[in-house]
Amino acid sequence: MPAEWEPHAATWLAWPHEKSDWPGKFEVIPWVFGELARVLTRGERVRLFVQNAAEKKHATAVFTASGVDMKRVDFVVAATDRSWTRDFVPSFVTRRGRGKKNEVAAVRFRFDGWKRYKNHARDVAAGGTALAFLDVGAFEPMVTLGRKTHHVVLEGGAVDVDGEGTLLATEECLLDGKQARNPELGRGLTEQVLRDCLGAQKVVWLGRGIAGDDTGGHIDDFCRFVGPGKVVVAQELDKRDPNYRVLGDALERLRAARDARGRRLDIVPLPMPAPVVFERQRLPASYANFYVASHAVLVPVFNDPNDRVALGIFSELFPDREIVPIYSRDLVLGLGTLHCSTQQEPAP
Repeated sequence: MPAEWEPHAATWLAWPHEKSDWPGKFEVIPWVFGELARVLTRGERVRLFVQNAAEKKHATAVFTASGVDMKRVDFVVAATDRSWTRDFVPSFVTRRGRGKKNEVAAVRFRFDGWKRYKNHARDVAAGGTALAFLDVGAFEPMVTLGRKTHHVVLEGGAVDVDGEGTLLATEECLLDGKQARNPELGRGLTEQVLRDCLGAQKVVWLGRGIAGDDTGGHIDDFCRFVGPGKVVVAQELDKRDPNYRVLGDALERLRAARDARGRRLDIVPLPMPAPVVFERQRLPASYANFYVASHAVLVPVFNDPNDRVALGIFSELFPDREIVPIYSRDLVLGLGTLHCSTQQEPAP
């Protein structure tokens, strides 16, 4: 599985329509997607799921008003439940071809609505539509235990890779949490699946996810690779905050870890914004949910003093890319921001 900063053919988005995900704030969300598409189409294609002709018309109007390069937008008609393409569009893998181009294939893990939401069948079907659109080979990871075959559950937001064989994940999400996707596999078989299907020679296990996360421990809310052997990890300095111990434990584990090439990790602390709360609900606001596009790094910001600190860190980490802040205080009400809303398709 290539790293996110490697060249993209496109980014997959899904037009937002589930109003219950953003109660009281849905009207602004399409315009956030318009801004996402405006930035993305400056460097790569956008492939946008729309449910029907009316939704395509609405998306076209918002994109046009937002200054999106419409020549770089592909509309793919498919009904969806939600807009978190990171988790229901298959993950992509590459291998060196005989010519100058890499061969691209898809790994289609089972999606079960984060072991939480029952309405996910349309998202599953949309993942299949993406494969049909691209006409690429696909693998469906399965493990047989006794007489039962398990279709392995995994979402894109549950893992992060450096493109050199190292993968980040949490024990809560994949092994032993209340929403653990495949607890019956245990650590050994889980690592085997990640090795066989994503090329992960080394898994660095962190513990728990951050407060407000409804996915049960997605790694992309607090710890990400930003280069081979280099990670950013969110840090909470307020000892009263529930994230203080979770993120402190993550830092200690990273300090003790080595990557697939035997290197100690270069660890860059990333601040957390002040808690974002809406109607007494803690939301998973984090700068770690950034997205690396072909030409830019899109960073969620929250009208917080730490916004500029985070943007400064990213400008040092990615000097060859434009750093683009995307206002996400409304978007995070849906319990995800930029990385959750995107899925990269690597260039062949």
